[in-house]
Amino acid sequence: MKCGKPLGESDGEYCMDCGKTGHAYDRGRALFLYDDRLRDSIAAFKYRGRREYKRFYGEEMSLAFGVQAARWRPEVLIPVPLHPSRRRKRGYNQAELLARELGRSWHIPVETGLLVRVEKTLPQKGLGGRERRRNMKTAFKIRPDHVKFKTILLIDDIYTTGSTMDAAARALKEKGAGKVYFLCIGIGSGR
Repeated sequence: MKCGKPLGESDGEYCMDCGKTGHAYDRGRALFLYDDRLRDSIAAFKYRGRREYKRFYGEEMSLAFGVQAARWRPEVLIPVPLHPSRRRKRGYNQAELLARELGRSWHIPVETGLLVRVEKTLPQKGLGGRERRRNMKTAFKIRPDHVKFKTILLIDDIYTTGSTMDAAARALKEKGAGKVYFLCIGIGSGR
């Protein structure tokens, strides 16, 4: 009910992470379960220059979540930013490419200068839940120092424990945002 992780046989409403962690975001969804095939596809999109994958992911997310996005009524799409050094090395931010595809499809503006990553954090994939939260705690800042949007939709590629989304949503809400939702390509399984 919160992050959208599939729960399998469980009859609960929240995954283990959402059940024990108070998330800063309001709600979110992801297109696919993050399995080995998706891991390879997202790695190609992120690290091997396969920018054209944005079209497929954008079209599928637009179809799958168009009604949900209309219900949330975001004023703006904000891609989760990369640290400037990581962006320079990679040459692009995959979340921004995806956000621009969705923005075109849904006619929602994309904002890339408001939420900025100010700390060069460790890659999240090698960390446990507690380490991920600590790693992301002060990773984001708002520039300028106020958020004029009341409803924001964050866009990223992968959701596992929610640490990145929490840190981004917390930064936005501390500076004036009302509701912060998210959409991702892939999500880990809930337990």
